[in-house]
Amino acid sequence: MTYGDYRQTPLHTGFGAATTATEALAGRALSGMQAIVTGGASGLGLETVRVLAGAGARVVVPARDRRQAQAALTGLAGVEVAALDLLDPQAIDSFAAAFLASGRALHVLVNGAGLMASPLLRDARGYEAQFATNHLGHFQLTARLWPALRQARGARVVCVSSLGHRQAGVDLDDPHFLRQPYDKWRAYAQSKSANALFAVELDRRGAAHEVRAFSLHPGAILTPLVRHLDQDDLRRVGALDDAGQVNPPPQSGFKNVAQGAATAVWCATSAQLDGLGGVYCEDCDIAALVADDSTGPGVRRWAADPAQARRLWALSEQMTGVRFDPGAA
Repeated sequence: MTYGDYRQTPLHTGFGAATTATEALAGRALSGMQAIVTGGASGLGLETVRVLAGAGARVVVPARDRRQAQAALTGLAGVEVAALDLLDPQAIDSFAAAFLASGRALHVLVNGAGLMASPLLRDARGYEAQFATNHLGHFQLTARLWPALRQARGARVVCVSSLGHRQAGVDLDDPHFLRQPYDKWRAYAQSKSANALFAVELDRRGAAHEVRAFSLHPGAILTPLVRHLDQDDLRRVGALDDAGQVNPPPQSGFKNVAQGAATAVWCATSAQLDGLGGVYCEDCDIAALVADDSTGPGVRRWAADPAQARRLWALSEQMTGVRFDPGAA
C-alpha cells in the first residue's frame, strides 16, 4: 500500500459542502496562535483571515498592494499587512526575514494566493506565472519561514489546490511552456497538482519536526480569482447560464465565500486531523483517491504520488535556488 493510498481515506467528519468556515472551526479558541495567509485580502483568503482572527489568532496578510489590503482588512483586530510579491524571490526573502526577526512562532501558514487561467505571463526568470506564483513562490516562502514553523511545535501548512488539478499533472520536463503551445487551463491545472504534491512531500519531511501539511479543493466559488476569465470560460465552469446571467450558488452548485473558506480553516485548525498529514481534502474531509479518468470529486493519483512529489521537490529547489532542508534549524 502506497503512502498516498494509506493517507487518502475519508474520515466522515460530519461536515459537508454547505459547512461554513465558522462552523468548521467548531468553536475552537485560537488565542496565542500566529498565522500567515497569502491571498488574505480578498475572496476566500479574506474570509479565512476573518474567521481565524475572530477566534483569537494573530494573522499576517502579505500582499502586493498594501494599501488595498489594509482597506479590505479594516476593522479586523489582530491582523497586520506586509509587502510580498510571490513572483519576486527577493520580496519573498525580505518578507520572511522580517517575520523571523520578530521572533514569533508560526502555527498556521495558508498558501492561498494565486492566479487562475491567466494569459501567458512570465516572471523575470522566464518562468510561467501560474506555476511560479501558485507553486514556486509558496515553495520558497515556506522554506524561508521554516524556522518559525518548527518553533511552533505543532504547525500546519495549508496549500490551496483545486479540483482543477484533474485536468493535468505537472510536466516536469517543460513546466513553463517553453517547448509547447501555452494552454492557460493546463497551466492552471499543473500548478494545482503541484500544490497537492508539495503538501505530500512537505508532510513526509516535516512530520518528524511537528509540521504537518495539507492541500485542499475549496469548491467552486466566484471570487476575484476569476478576473482573467471571459464569458466562454465562465460558462465552461458553470458560473453563467446560456443567457450570460450569473448562476447563483443554489442553481450553479457553487459555494458562497463562507462555505468556500471552510476547508482551509478546517485543515488549519481541526483536531480531527491531529496526527495526520500529506492529504488532499475537500468539503471539510479527506478526499477519496480516484481513478485518473474520473470526472467527479476526489484526488487523482498523479497529485498524491509520493515519487512524483519528490521529483517536483528537487525541481523546485533547482528552479528557486532554495535548498529546503526541513531538518535544519
